[in-house]
Amino acid sequence: MSERVMEASPTKITVPWVAEAPLRQDRLVMATAYDFSQARQVEAAGVDIVLVGDSLAMVVLGHDDTLSVTVDEMLHHVKAVRRGLQRALLVADMPFGSFHGRPEDAVREAIRFVKEGGAQAVKIEGRRPELIRAIGAAEIPVMAHLGLTPQSVHRLGGFKVQGRGDEAARELVAAARDIEAAGAFSLVLECVPAALAAEVTAAVNIPTIGIGAGPACNGQVLVYHDLLGIEERIAPRFVRRYAELGLLGRQAIAAWAADVRSGAFPSTEESYADPSRSDLVDRLYG
Repeated sequence: MSERVMEASPTKITVPWVAEAPLRQDRLVMATAYDFSQARQVEAAGVDIVLVGDSLAMVVLGHDDTLSVTVDEMLHHVKAVRRGLQRALLVADMPFGSFHGRPEDAVREAIRFVKEGGAQAVKIEGRRPELIRAIGAAEIPVMAHLGLTPQSVHRLGGFKVQGRGDEAARELVAAARDIEAAGAFSLVLECVPAALAAEVTAAVNIPTIGIGAGPACNGQVLVYHDLLGIEERIAPRFVRRYAELGLLGRQAIAAWAADVRSGAFPSTEESYADPSRSDLVDRLYG
C-alpha cells in the first residue's frame, strides 16, 4: 500500500477534494439533510458531504417509496439546506422522471439544482454514462449511484440486495468503470455484498460511498432519520442507530401534554408579568 498522503482538512469541501479521497486514504462521511436546522447540525458534527436525498419522499413527505417526489419539492428542500451549510459539499438528488427523458431536459433540471438551489453537484441513479457526460459538459459534477437504486424499485421487484452471483457482479464492476470513464466524481454503492463493494472500490479511482455495502468503501452515508432513530417504521440491516430521537421526542411531548392538562405548564417563570396588573393576576391565579 502506498504511503498515505497527509493533507489538512479544508475550510470548505470541494468536488476535487472529495474525488481525491482515495489518494489520501481518507474515509468520507456523507449524511442526508432536508432542512436548515438539520443542515447546521450535520455540518457542526463534521460531515463532509450533505445529500438532499429523494428519500425525503419517504421520511419527510410520507410516501411509500421515492418515486413521487418532484423537482420543485426537491428544490424547496435543497434551498433550505443550502442556507444551513458553510463548509460541507451540497449534493442534490435528481428525482425520478427528471433525467429519464431527453438528455437536454435532464441537463436543464440539473442546472436548476445548481442555479436555483445552490447545489454543488447532483446525484443520479443507474448506469447512465452518456447522461453523466452531458451533465458534466454543463459544468455540473455528478455523483453516480449503483446497486440498489430505489427509483428502480418496480423493475427490481422491491428493495433487494443487488450484485449477487458472478454475472451480476461482473456487470456492476463494468458499470462502475463506465460511470468513472464518463466523468462521475464519486459513486454511491447501495445494498451490495461487501466483497463486491471491495472489488468495485479497487477497480475505480473515484471514491465509493457505501450504504449497506460493507466497510471497504471509501466512505459511508446514512439517512438522517435512520441514523438518529427518527424513522421507526423500517430498520434496514445496514442502519446503526446512534440515538433514539423518535422515542425521546414522543416521551418529551407526552410529558408536556400531561403538564398542560394538569396545569403545571406554563409556570410563573414561563409567563410574562405586568407589574401594573399584579393584583389581578394574584386574584385570578394566586
